[in-house]
Amino acid sequence: MGRLSIKQEHYVAADSNSSSTTKSFVPCKVCGDKASGYHYGVTSCEGCKGFFRRSIQKQIEYRCLRDGKCLVIRLNRNRCQYCRFKKCLAVGMSRDSVRYGRVPKRSRERSTEEQSRVTTSDADQSDAETKQLAVYDVILTVSQAHHANCGYTEEHTRNLVRKPIILPPASPEVDNEVASSTAESLESEKCWLWQQFAGNITPSVQRVVEFAKRVPGFCDLGQDDQLILIKIGFFEIWLSHVARLTSNTSLMFDDGTTVSRQQMETMYDNEFTSSLIHFANTFNALSLNDTEVGLFSAVVLLTADRPGITDVKSIEHYQDRLIEALKVQVSRNHASEPQIFSNLLIKLPELRNLGARHTAHLDWFRMNWTKLTLPPLFAEIFDIPKSEEDLQ
Repeated sequence: MGRLSIKQEHYVAADSNSSSTTKSFVPCKVCGDKASGYHYGVTSCEGCKGFFRRSIQKQIEYRCLRDGKCLVIRLNRNRCQYCRFKKCLAVGMSRDSVRYGRVPKRSRERSTEEQSRVTTSDADQSDAETKQLAVYDVILTVSQAHHANCGYTEEHTRNLVRKPIILPPASPEVDNEVASSTAESLESEKCWLWQQFAGNITPSVQRVVEFAKRVPGFCDLGQDDQLILIKIGFFEIWLSHVARLTSNTSLMFDDGTTVSRQQMETMYDNEFTSSLIHFANTFNALSLNDTEVGLFSAVVLLTADRPGITDVKSIEHYQDRLIEALKVQVSRNHASEPQIFSNLLIKLPELRNLGARHTAHLDWFRMNWTKLTLPPLFAEIFDIPKSEEDLQ
């Protein structure tokens, strides 16, 4: 990895046989081949331009067989697609930078100067490049994990059809006589709504578990710490996902099932529902893309001061790496809005407060579990009894 810049310079020389060619030669920032123009924010060749376009359009999930440390140069650029895509991101390629055309004169002059300049800072540059690639490795890994395991990405939610939850005249799911009072009627409705809610949120539990397994550092932790992080962090992560489909009047699951604000107020209360919707509105105002939401979710997951955590230092270390990756990604995609990253970090304590309040609301479940038939995974993630044995 440390010889990357040197190798690229050698291939530039090999591809440039005449002095006139050398003067006009501008290398692709990804592989060192001759650049054809300014594509996706950087000078790059036709091959890397097409490769990056296909990768982001089809959201291809690559794998590296060599620990993500392959050298990417013209002669072997097709050998490892994972490392090639990582290099594309590392040099600054972005789907948001869609300017095409000839290489700008300023960039051409700068590239010529870079080729001719030999300094004593090669070692420092190599070290910085290695650290930068490590950050983009985290970004790429988390992005792929998020796209593979989240039902609330832009692609998945683009064509959703709303399916409102409609309370039946007599709910067969709730073993109850016809309500003789308003209080009993509300209790019956609350039980039925919670069962619908539990059934719709449960698939996301398994997806978050699979996502967590691929977050850098998570699987290196002890199983007890892993379980605590998932159990406490799940609702907060899910909220950051479902925010995209939450408005002032409703919340929609990833299959289109829609809960009205009034129904949420029946399940929780007016104050909690208002706080949840406020979080969604302000989170959506940050205009994050899917990769940024995925990185934010990973930061939420690896919160070291959850009750019962033992390996605090390791979790803090892994979270610091994720925060750095999130900062790089947000800074690149929101260059004209430097406050976005700090505003995003402010959402962490707000989200944590919502998670704690949600846990308090689940006390109702623990008192009424005999009236409900809940998915086992839902009951497990939120520590809700399923039988008398669970109360022992």
